[in-house]
Amino acid sequence: MAMMQYSLEGDVDAFVRHVDRAITTGSVTAKLEAGADRSLGGARMIVRAYERYSWFGGNRVALTLSILAVGTEMIVTAVATGGSQAMFFKINHFGEDAFLDRAVEAINNFVPGR
Repeated sequence: MAMMQYSLEGDVDAFVRHVDRAITTGSVTAKLEAGADRSLGGARMIVRAYERYSWFGGNRVALTLSILAVGTEMIVTAVATGGSQAMFFKINHFGEDAFLDRAVEAINNFVPGR
């Protein structure tokens, strides 16, 4: 498992559109598998689950983004999992690390107001 956490400012809907586009166009096999958008009071929780094939590992890897937004403040957690064919421990992390790197790039390239 590989994980990164961020604090950001900006429009959460624009951020989600940006990240969806960046992740799904970053790999021929990347696909948004599921998502949820819930509100409670002034807070929103948005979850996105992506999956793609890892050529290097010969398997599928998953990436989950969890976004907690209140107004223009956001906390984002990105978690990549999978990427190993071992039964009891992970032999490699290449696929999940690469998928997480794609999310990190998308998050870092988000420009609020654009």
